[in-house]
Amino acid sequence: MPDEVKPNVNEAPTHDAQLAAESIASGEEKAPNVDFDADYATAQEFSVSEVDRTGKGAAAAEAATAPKYQTSKPVETTTQAQSTGNPDDYAELAKEVGNSKTEGVTNVSDDLVKEALEKGERKN
Repeated sequence: MPDEVKPNVNEAPTHDAQLAAESIASGEEKAPNVDFDADYATAQEFSVSEVDRTGKGAAAAEAATAPKYQTSKPVETTTQAQSTGNPDDYAELAKEVGNSKTEGVTNVSDDLVKEALEKGERKN
């Protein structure tokens, strides 16, 4: 359904827009009609290119996004811990995990938390 454009001379951002609004307001020019539904339908036709409407578009997209280098496929491995029933084995494992430098395992004391809170306070 077409909508009629009603220009406001006071809201015209440029001199040309102001002149156009004045000539429409005085009746020298006819106000343009805008059909948003028809414009939207036309825009939808342009949103998909001719190549994408054929099988060539999918092939072109595949070629454009294909990896440049071969990568190896990951191999899934499964491990199963053997239960020994010996508590010393678990204690040794805990020591290894606790001393790991690559893991984010640390000891957090109350003093460390207090120091972090003090450093995080805003200084006025």
